[in-house]
Amino acid sequence: MRFEDVVGQQHVARTLKNALATGHVAHAFLFCGPRGVGKTTCARILARVLNCENRTPDFEACQQCPSCLAFQEDASWNIFELDAASNNGVDHIRALVEQVRIPPQRGQYKVYIIDEVHMLSQGAFNAFLKTLEEPPPYAIFILATTEKHKILPTILSRCQVFDFRRIEVADMAAHLAKICRLEGIEADPEALRIIAQKADGALRDALSIFDRISSAAAGEPIRYQTVLENLNILDYDYYFQITDALLAEDAATVLLLFDDILRKGFEPEIFLTGLADHLRNLLVCRDPATLPLLEVGENLRDRYQQQAQLTSLSFLMTALSIANDCDVNLKMARHKRLHVETALLKMCYILRAVSAAAFTPEKKTADTPPATNGRTIAPPPVAAPAEETAPNPAATATRPAPATQVSQALPPSTATELSPEAMQTLRTDIRLGRKRMEPVPLRLEEYDSVVAEEASQKAQLESKLSLENAWAEWQAFANATPSPSLRQAMSAAHLSLEGDMLTITVGLAVHRSLIQEELNHLRDVIRKNLHAPNATVRVVLDERKAPVSEQPKPRRFLTAKEKLDQMAQNNPAVLDLLKRFDLKIDE
Repeated sequence: MRFEDVVGQQHVARTLKNALATGHVAHAFLFCGPRGVGKTTCARILARVLNCENRTPDFEACQQCPSCLAFQEDASWNIFELDAASNNGVDHIRALVEQVRIPPQRGQYKVYIIDEVHMLSQGAFNAFLKTLEEPPPYAIFILATTEKHKILPTILSRCQVFDFRRIEVADMAAHLAKICRLEGIEADPEALRIIAQKADGALRDALSIFDRISSAAAGEPIRYQTVLENLNILDYDYYFQITDALLAEDAATVLLLFDDILRKGFEPEIFLTGLADHLRNLLVCRDPATLPLLEVGENLRDRYQQQAQLTSLSFLMTALSIANDCDVNLKMARHKRLHVETALLKMCYILRAVSAAAFTPEKKTADTPPATNGRTIAPPPVAAPAEETAPNPAATATRPAPATQVSQALPPSTATELSPEAMQTLRTDIRLGRKRMEPVPLRLEEYDSVVAEEASQKAQLESKLSLENAWAEWQAFANATPSPSLRQAMSAAHLSLEGDMLTITVGLAVHRSLIQEELNHLRDVIRKNLHAPNATVRVVLDERKAPVSEQPKPRRFLTAKEKLDQMAQNNPAVLDLLKRFDLKIDE
């Protein structure tokens, strides 16, 4: 009934009130947004305020004047509603245009509310366009749609566009709590929040769900468990228990909990989506800056924060990745239960995999350790961790490297030369199991020898791309290929070089196809053997380069006499026809 009753659309209500206060009311409005967010409601409130005879100081309808009373009784002659979904033809718009020509008998404006305007046909849009562009001063159009992209740009340019937002969960829960107070209904705050989350941003859906839950409660208080049973929603407690079991690597508990969920009638897709949301909420709780993104009650917020302190970032990211892959492939899986159970088992042993990766030494192809500018850095000889009676996976994943491992990683002379920052970096490398360590900084006297070595290597890698070298590589490639057809095609080709572009010219299309299949391999050989990383290779067809036996012979046109001879040779009756009708050939 009033703008203040509209939930979550304060920016629209404030703008419309300011327009009413200044008297700058547009002749056409377009309200667009998701379903159930208050588009038609705002249109009706605006229409009522425009014709109200005694507006309140805050520009709301008085609800007492004849115009307001007529609207409440659905007897107003100044406010018209048209459903474009069922009246989308040209004739319906023409009838509306005829009504627009008649001024209001009482009141200041005639307001036309067209709902689902995107359903109008192309002809109806064209018939409505002129009236929308130059309406009478007493006519105001309010268009509402859920699909703004389907509206013609010519219509959009003539309307004031208002984008309605999805209603937040907190706003919907507060509105439902207000309704409970007015209706004398007792309800748990967490139950109302679950209803708001299930509505997915649409207040109309939230009110419908609330009515159904109220009927199911039959006068009893609305409890959290009642909402879960009626809406077929999994309890948060399941996801907390499963996450605790995953952190403890208790695969049996995880599988038993999942079996209990399936026995209660929940589909694997619903469980997997809820588990992914739970992991996402834990990830959000790790940073105080992202904590407002958590759309749960205060009691659950504390529980999420407590469990988030027990999880590591690597565990959450890996588990989310596994859940996402499982969700993507679940539709194609024939055995959905086994598919989800496999994903849960992968999540169960994430911490063990991270721990094993952290303490696995790098494999070397040679017995000698790698040398870096004269300094040898050997990998730390770390043995596999022994089994403990009560393993703690979270502690194992983040266990720092002992000081002995750091001392074994470097020779004593080198270890003493490192700064505290370098030692800390080395400890981090060993703890995370990095395969590459940062090289030890060079001393000033070593710099000249390194520069000279790099210059020598650079001179050896200068480009050797030339036509002669390219032809030599070309012949070597042709001799090494096992395909006789490709060898024949390469032997008949012609090569030319312009800059870094090597052009291969062939005379037959079949030769071009054969060489084209090996083009990438040829290019890699040229780049590697001739030290030309920017070299490119292309194949060009030129029929003039074809062998003489394969070149097409020039066509010769036959004379009339030669044509007749060929026809007579194929059918001797042609000669009888010529004699019978006394026909002759024009020379």
